[in-house]
Amino acid sequence: MKEISYIEAISEALKEEMERDKDVFILGEDVGFYGGAFKVTEGFYERFGEWRVLDTPLSESGFTGAAIGSALMGMRPVVEMQFADFISCAFDQIVNVAAKNYYRWGGATPIVIRAPYGGNIHGGPYHSQCPEAWFFHCPGLKIVAPSMPYDAKGLLKAAIRDDNPVICLEHKYLYRRIKENIPEDDFIVPIGKADIKREGRDITIITYGAMVHTALEAAKLLEGKEIDIEVLDLRTLLPLDKEAIFSSVKKTNKAMILHEATKTGGIGAEISSLISEEVFDHLDGPIIRIAAPDTPVPYSPPMEEFFIPNASDVIKAAERLAAY
Repeated sequence: MKEISYIEAISEALKEEMERDKDVFILGEDVGFYGGAFKVTEGFYERFGEWRVLDTPLSESGFTGAAIGSALMGMRPVVEMQFADFISCAFDQIVNVAAKNYYRWGGATPIVIRAPYGGNIHGGPYHSQCPEAWFFHCPGLKIVAPSMPYDAKGLLKAAIRDDNPVICLEHKYLYRRIKENIPEDDFIVPIGKADIKREGRDITIITYGAMVHTALEAAKLLEGKEIDIEVLDLRTLLPLDKEAIFSSVKKTNKAMILHEATKTGGIGAEISSLISEEVFDHLDGPIIRIAAPDTPVPYSPPMEEFFIPNASDVIKAAERLAAY
């Protein structure tokens, strides 16, 4: 075992997969000589050469399309979006080409898109968005959103080995703030499997990404109020681990859904509907969603702090739900 940070886990996963499989290569803006906007690929250019660590023009649509073409020819490209916000420029390539190839003619499209997302870094409305709901509605894609270094490394390795297009959401706030002991041996985290990060008996909080840590912080504080919280980390958003969601809700009989993305039309709405449709008889109270308000992400630090759900928001909602 060794202790590494969230960003080191991602870098290790890329390096190990490139060493394991010569068909894996990286492309994106400044990923080569500069080492990436967040230095995830620092040293890769020197180690693997310019044909496996490709600096591209400032055109997300162009280099995503090129990656899709290479995947169709048997390569395994890993695309880096400097910020997840810019993924919208490649929306057509992702949802109308990559996501539909298998359905149309059985063509494998093993492309991974790394997308640094989320706020709490004072990046403003163009560098802090959570775009998962845009793609959650698109059949043919897979979406992962790890909260811990172990999951970040294992899910990225699984995504690279997967024959489907996978969007890997990496929360920027976690990059250098979260560390964990992980195995030095090769491992993957299966796509589509949630993980209980904290056992509890009173309320289930269903969440992912940086909000897992917010939920755990709130759960610790709620111990003093004799409210026992179970924290279910989805890890994979598409496909959802419905079995894990239903099992936890059946156990606690109360459900809260926490995500940083804005509330309306978010992933929380779908999970809420699934719980209502499938395990309604097990509920002892309403399903509560905690999410950001329906505005762009503010640049001002105090406004951003208000915008992003925090432990206090979770505690207030949990107390209200526990009273049922």
